Formats: sequence, structure tokens, C-alpha cells
Amino acid sequence: MSDAPARRPERPPTWSPADDRYWDARDLEAEWRRAGQVCHECRMCVNFCGSFPIWFDAVDDDIEAGAEGAERLSAGVFAEVSDHCWQCKLCYIKCPYTEDEGAPELLDIPRLLAREKAHRARRDGVPLVDRVLGEPQRLGALAAGRGAKIVNLINANRLVRDAAEKVTGVSAEFALPPLATQPFPEWFREHAPSPGAGEHGEVVLFPTCYGDYNYPHVPAAAVLALEKNGYAVRLAEGYTCCGMPNLDGGDVAAATAKLKANVAALIGHVRAGRKIVVPGPTCGYTLKQELPLYVDTAEARQVAEATVDLMEFFDGLRRAKTLNQDFELELGKVVYHAACHLRAQKVAIPGARVLAAIGDSEVRVVERCSAVDGTWGMKAAYYTEGRRYARHMVKSMTEDSPDLFVGDCQLAGQRLLKESGARMIHPVEALAASYGLIPLPESDGDAAG
Repeated sequence: MSDAPARRPERPPTWSPADDRYWDARDLEAEWRRAGQVCHECRMCVNFCGSFPIWFDAVDDDIEAGAEGAERLSAGVFAEVSDHCWQCKLCYIKCPYTEDEGAPELLDIPRLLAREKAHRARRDGVPLVDRVLGEPQRLGALAAGRGAKIVNLINANRLVRDAAEKVTGVSAEFALPPLATQPFPEWFREHAPSPGAGEHGEVVLFPTCYGDYNYPHVPAAAVLALEKNGYAVRLAEGYTCCGMPNLDGGDVAAATAKLKANVAALIGHVRAGRKIVVPGPTCGYTLKQELPLYVDTAEARQVAEATVDLMEFFDGLRRAKTLNQDFELELGKVVYHAACHLRAQKVAIPGARVLAAIGDSEVRVVERCSAVDGTWGMKAAYYTEGRRYARHMVKSMTEDSPDLFVGDCQLAGQRLLKESGARMIHPVEALAASYGLIPLPESDGDAAG
């Protein structure tokens, strides 16, 4: 009888921290060995990231030493596999052995690796680099506003960044998102709604941390484009970070606290019949997919069900033939980056579809990962590795000399900016510009908003 782990689990894996099994080290060990067995036999994801080669090489080494399969995989190997995962979710999207595919193996590698990191964080503490990168809202609130220009100058100083890297572990090479001189909540308070806003209903905007403090022109463009289409826009009182940056470091308690706060802030809007529109793929994925796992309540499920990606909302209008067609500007040759966390929501590429409907605009889609995905690509320990995996994205984006670089993920935009000097704008900025509501942003350089 073979000692190799069985492909089918004796009972479904658990991904909820509320389940006692989630924190059972032996249960986790059995699951990573079983998953290692299935993945080693398949190997489809070997080129996706650094995690799978490490995993497969370890199994190969064990087999050479007399193992039947993945039954000898150690915790140290699995920690290394987890550390090299940047949670893009592509291995789940492509995997034929998931619950979504109706497969009996019930694999979910991203959640398995997140579970391992949560175990380590509980046992050893959350590393400093994850504590720093896990609080983009707190850092933004402290640094954005009147002092933003000074902070941006400091962040651009290589000597300062080198010193900070040694202390925090945040790469001095990564182009940090700029701090905004006027945070989005301040802009929103001063904004007078456009005529016709509310004729077709109301939505609540979840602007994201980066939208609030780094790229306020994105949620501002969203407000203008939504109002152009007859929707009044509201902000929820007390919303906070989605919690994904904390999950990246295994800090389940901090992430859960933020998710609960967002449920409390948003549930009243949901009960009033408003959709929650989110311009950030990672935040939208978290509210849609992770929220019900970490906050197991009826209210959390209602919030998750009411959440839509911002461009998914506009694409719904397009499909219903109610999207405002009063375009004043065509976009020319557009290259559109398909963000991994948008694809993980299984809504395809709604931004590309909306922009393709604008006059004679020509949209080319690039499905290549930026290898940033939350916080991983910002870490000094993995910056070079991430850059190596992102080179395909950069090459594909910059070929054919497009007129406009567009993508939903601002951090992928930072990767493109660093590697090529090209500035990626959000599709809602392109949409608002096509309506004549804002100037079309330049395709090179950077802006602090």
C-alpha cells in the first residue's frame, strides 16, 4: 500500500479561522501534503510563481530519497513555499481540481498558503515588514494632505529609502504610491453633485485606501462618471481598509476586525438597496470572496453579495444598453492590463469592454501578472524575484506603442511606471475623460492627485 497522500480529502478542507480545525497544525500538515501530492502529479502551475518549483523540487528530492510522493514534506519547505506566494490567485483560476470546477480534490492553494502564514503569525508573531505594509490606511491618513509633497520628496530620496529598507524590509527599489495633497474624503465633502445624479438610483462607493490617500483622482473620476450615468454616490460612515494587507502577513485578527467594521459601515446601505462599487480589484475580491469566510454572519454575506467591481457596474449598464453614450473623446490605441484579482472575481475584463464601446477606441488586453499583488512585491526579500516574473507584463504592455496604458490595479501601475516610465490610468479615468469630465491623463510620469 502506497504511503503517498490520497488525492481526495477525507473531509472538505477548512478555510475559516472560526473553525477549530483551521488552527490544528496536524490538520494543516495533512492538507499541505495532500495538496502537494495532487499538484506534483499535475505540475501545470510550475511557471506561475516561485512557490511551485520549490514545492515540486522538494517532493522530487523526497522521492529520490525513497518517499512514495509528498508524504515527507516538512513544515520548513511549506513555509518557504508560502513565502514565495504573492496571492495572485491565478493557480486557483487555472486549477482543474477546485470546488468551482466540481472536482473531488477540492484544492484551494491560495487559501492553503494563507492558512500556513496565519499559523506562523500566531506562533511567531507578525513580521515587522508585514506590520508596516499591513496598514496603508493608517500611513495614508498620517502622511497625505498638506505635508504630502514633503513626504513624497523624502520617499524619493534613495539614501532615506535604503535606510528604511534595512529597518522595515520594504524595498528601496519599489516605487511607492505617491501621497495625495488632497485626500479623496476631503474632495468628496467639497464636491457638489452633478445635475441628474440620483435619477437612476444610488450607489455607495468603497474608495479603497489607495483611492483615499494616494490616487484620489480615481474615486473622484468614479463619482463623476457615475453621476453622468444618473447615479448619486454615497460614502459609508466608518469604512476602513478591506483587511487584505493584514491577511498578506497572516494577521487574521487585524483583518477580521477591519472586515467587521466594514460590515457595520456598509450593511445599512445594502439594506437600503444600494450596490457597493469598488474601484480596486484586491479590495473588491476581499469583500466579495474573503469577507464571508472571516466574518460568518448573515450581514457579512449580504455585504459580499451587494459588492461589485466599479467597471463591472458600468459594464452592466453597457449590457443593459443604459450606459450614457455622450462621448466627446475617443481613446485611440489602448493597452489594458487584466488585473489578477479582477480575474479572480470571475467577472473577466469589464473595464476593457466598456472602453471598447467608446467610439473607435481599440483595446488590446494583456493578461500578465505584475507580481505585486497586495504587499509581496514591495518587500526587499522578493523585489528582484517579483521583477523577474513581471517582465512579461511590462514587455507586453509596452509593445506596439499604445496611446494609453489602462489597468484597474494601481500597484501594477507602479510596477509598470518603475520599469518603463509609462503611467497606467484606471479605466474609470479613461471613461470620465471620454465624457469630457476630466482631462485625459498623460501616459507618462506620475501624479500625486
